[in-house]
Amino acid sequence: MAQRFPGTPNMPPTGSPGPQRYPPPSGVPPLRQYAGPNFPQRPGFQGGPQPPMGNNAGPGMMPPRPQGQQQPPYNPMGRPGGNPPSMPVGGKRPSDVRPPTVQKADFSQHVPSKKKKKLADKILPQKVRDLVPESQAYMDLLAFERKLDSTIMRKRLDIQEALKRPMKQKRKLRIFISNTFYPAKEPGDNEEGSVASWELRVEGRLLEDSKNDPNKVKRKFSSFFKSLVIELDKDLYGPDNHLVEWHRTPTTQETDGFQVKRPGDKNVRCTILLLLDYQPLQFKLDPRLARLLGVHTQTRPVIIQALWQYIKTHKLQDSHEREFINCDKYLEQIFTCQRMKFAEIPQRLNPLLHPPDPIVINHIISVEGAEQKQTACYDIDVEVDDTLKTQMNNFLLSTTSQQEIQSLDNKIHETVESINTLKTNREFFLSFAKDPQQFINKWLISQTRDLKTMTDVVGNPEEERRSEFFYQPWAQEAVCRYFYTKVQQKRAELEQALGIRNN
Repeated sequence: MAQRFPGTPNMPPTGSPGPQRYPPPSGVPPLRQYAGPNFPQRPGFQGGPQPPMGNNAGPGMMPPRPQGQQQPPYNPMGRPGGNPPSMPVGGKRPSDVRPPTVQKADFSQHVPSKKKKKLADKILPQKVRDLVPESQAYMDLLAFERKLDSTIMRKRLDIQEALKRPMKQKRKLRIFISNTFYPAKEPGDNEEGSVASWELRVEGRLLEDSKNDPNKVKRKFSSFFKSLVIELDKDLYGPDNHLVEWHRTPTTQETDGFQVKRPGDKNVRCTILLLLDYQPLQFKLDPRLARLLGVHTQTRPVIIQALWQYIKTHKLQDSHEREFINCDKYLEQIFTCQRMKFAEIPQRLNPLLHPPDPIVINHIISVEGAEQKQTACYDIDVEVDDTLKTQMNNFLLSTTSQQEIQSLDNKIHETVESINTLKTNREFFLSFAKDPQQFINKWLISQTRDLKTMTDVVGNPEEERRSEFFYQPWAQEAVCRYFYTKVQQKRAELEQALGIRNN
């Protein structure tokens, strides 16, 4: 039974109750005693008088016993015959006959298989440090590790911020412009004749610092340019055939060079225009603003930064309204205003930013030597991605060192756990050696409490297995309540089956 009332387990069957073992709780009203089997009617239920218990079976009641059959003894387990078949007399109730208990939620499948390690798990207990003075060196290492971890984390954040900004370095791009002359051939017996012609090739490569690095991927020559235009002599090739153009498109295939072939047997003057592909975009400043800021061609953020530096140097920011700039005579000539807001600077800069100038190379295609390759070299400055950026990115993505550190951390955690286990064992044996009797008593009490928790035992099985336990004053009322609950349950089932509704 799930509910119990204060009483004495060794109370005689009859007579006045003895002194109570547990005082009744204060403020709880006394339990109502029913005089007989006539239980209170459910409100709204119209029924006749209750049949006497033991004669006629009513809803939820046991059928009448045949004549001459003795009443079986009262069984607290609700089963005929006293104890269950598999339970010895006076034994403990097995789990299948105990009152049902609320099932505990099983969160084991939601808990991760590996417990997340914490820094506190690596700290040695104070008792261990007192016993082993040498462990102070380990605690000093932990403190140094915390400082090192914070430093590494700060540097990683600095690297991540640096990677968001463009990191470029200037390199030399060597351009090779070569031409070959092919003289005219007379038609022969087995060969066709051909007219005189020349071939122009434009190629280039970066001047690498380390030429023998096989793992380095070389950039294609065309990847450095946004467009290339070769302008030939208009007097020789006319206004419609003197331009050769190449412009980058989203589907452009990169190449190592450009080739132009034309007929002719005279020297040709040509102009090669190369427009670099700046990433990020760069702009050419208005000449007046370029002289003022000392910047010719740069990206938009660098230009705005240079303008802000000029404003700070000459103290042009309004002292009262900080969002305004008071233009000096030079800025007033450039921006055509005496005063402007900071937010207006990008808009006012747009008319002053122009596309960068192309690289112009003047070259003469010589036709003097027959089938001899004549080459001219030109070096120009280009911007390429800094190799340090790739190294920094590889450092952030590298997991080798992280895996090694994680394995060492796991070993440290395992060692500290074993130390804690050994400390617990030491305290266990020390307390047993100091006072064995008191230790055994405390240990038995603890084990009993743990056993009750693990087996979900309700109540006190040692008291409940004795018959005197059920001769207490609460037993009669408990039996009446039990039968009353069963009667009401059967009555509700009957009402539901017959479709009776109470208004």
